[in-house]
Amino acid sequence: MSKKLTVQELIAQREKLAKKKSKTETLFISSMDSDIVIKAPTSSLLLEAQSMGQDDATKADVYLVYQCVTEPDLKDKKLHEAFECVEPMDIVSEIFLPGEVASIADKIMGLGGFSGGVSIKN
Repeated sequence: MSKKLTVQELIAQREKLAKKKSKTETLFISSMDSDIVIKAPTSSLLLEAQSMGQDDATKADVYLVYQCVTEPDLKDKKLHEAFECVEPMDIVSEIFLPGEVASIADKIMGLGGFSGGVSIKN
């Protein structure tokens, strides 16, 4: 049986909860034989991604990957120039395979607590 969460426990866990919001994770990308680092998205970033992807869900994934991959820095102008990207977010499809973009976006969502992780009982 689980215990009820109290105000005192929330106060005691304040620092831990703050760290959860700035959480990062390292992912191995097999096609590159290298690791990347992702960060958890904010609620507002997720809403932006959802609005971008209303007509095409892949746009939402590309946006999340572009915004939440911290290493390497996908926003680096030299990187965009080297890959001759017309739009900055084009770098995502230049670097990652389509299935990788979807998988990375899924991991980003999970890291932010937006998929799974909560069980509700009646």
